[in-house]
Amino acid sequence: MEEEIYHQRTDLTELSRAVEQIRETLGKIIVGQKDTIDFLIAGLLADGHILLEGVPGVAKTLSAKLVAKSIDASFSRIQFTPDLMPSDVLGTSVFDPRSASFDFRKGPVFGHIILVDEINRAPAKTQSALFEVMEERQITVDGHTYLMDEPFMVLATQNPIEQEGTYRLPEAQLDRFLFKIEVKYPSLEEETLILLNQHQHKLDNALREVEPVLSIAQVKSCRAIIKGLHVEPKLLEYVARITHETRNNKSLYLGASPRASLAMINSAKAIAAMNGRDFVTPDDIISVAAPVLAHRIMLSPDKEMEGLTPGDIVAQIIQKIEIPR
Repeated sequence: MEEEIYHQRTDLTELSRAVEQIRETLGKIIVGQKDTIDFLIAGLLADGHILLEGVPGVAKTLSAKLVAKSIDASFSRIQFTPDLMPSDVLGTSVFDPRSASFDFRKGPVFGHIILVDEINRAPAKTQSALFEVMEERQITVDGHTYLMDEPFMVLATQNPIEQEGTYRLPEAQLDRFLFKIEVKYPSLEEETLILLNQHQHKLDNALREVEPVLSIAQVKSCRAIIKGLHVEPKLLEYVARITHETRNNKSLYLGASPRASLAMINSAKAIAAMNGRDFVTPDDIISVAAPVLAHRIMLSPDKEMEGLTPGDIVAQIIQKIEIPR
């Protein structure tokens, strides 16, 4: 009996080439952090916002800036501070004496790739200014609605260490992020290579050589391709089971919403396309489960005291549910 040969239904040549170029560009500057880079690319292709969490000095901001530089699109950086006001983010109306009217001056949130540094340093009032723009891709000021240009993506960083002057992000805002990526310390070998590159001035040269590899039109095209990728009904049920289990798990005080299920499917499609496939596998779903779910669930107090993390519970849930074949 002859083996059935699978024929690719979607041409992923352009997308695969772009992904490899971004990986190669970032790989010249960022030592290690392969998963972080892949999730940043997946978030861009899946049309989602990303929260990067890690201690100072592990290249969170640099990684976000490099992804932005890889796209031929406008880029803004907002440094969140305790005294930052919503108008500093969104913009404000300024009186024009010549026309005797108020003109709206757009804030730094108007751009394609927005880097919000240390998002947990601003008070809730300023953080809430991002709510509408992250979900609806628009802002409303003085009764007027202003639409964001596509593509629009928020890359936010935060420090996990409890420090004076930080504010916990509300659950509703965390739910707006497609991924929460934990950026870890480099290994001994990786840190040695970082020092060597810095000593030989390789980093400065590589930073100067970063060029855009994707246009806005190409980003839109790649996103359209990914939306059309095939997902078996049994995999849709698998994702629903994972999310449903978070709502019935005794270790969790708060489970994930249907937005988490949608995020898992969309990001799994992006991971599949990045690996040259036009169909989603269970491994794609498993690979994105923790970054999608960990910031959307809350541990029960007793499990928190035991030292467990949301990622541990997600791993237990994945282990418990039968993988579809």
